[in-house]
Amino acid sequence: MSDKKETGKAILGGSLVGVLNGMLGAGGGMIAVPLLKKLGLRQTNAHATAVSVIFPLTLLTTVLYLVTDKVELGATGLYLLPGAAGALLGGLLLAKIPGKWLRKIFACFMIWAGIRMMMKK
Repeated sequence: MSDKKETGKAILGGSLVGVLNGMLGAGGGMIAVPLLKKLGLRQTNAHATAVSVIFPLTLLTTVLYLVTDKVELGATGLYLLPGAAGALLGGLLLAKIPGKWLRKIFACFMIWAGIRMMMKK
């Protein structure tokens, strides 16, 4: 594939990741990880890179939501510290999980999330 074609795919994929992350507060990783894998990254690197891409997108979206008064600041405290602890643990575990298992865990999570979304009214 040409560099121009790869760049176009990255721009399109990055845009989709940003839109999903901004609208849903999640979901960007479901697009970013497979896209990064197609660009040649190993499974573990694709997950780590996806988090690195999604982090600044999430910060930007957070600022937008704060400015437009869509964030309930009181509710954030309930999740912030446990979420930070979980993120630290997840980052440490990522380095220890073989790519084969990581791919399966990711697939199961995507299926579970999809089923939950379809079952909600």
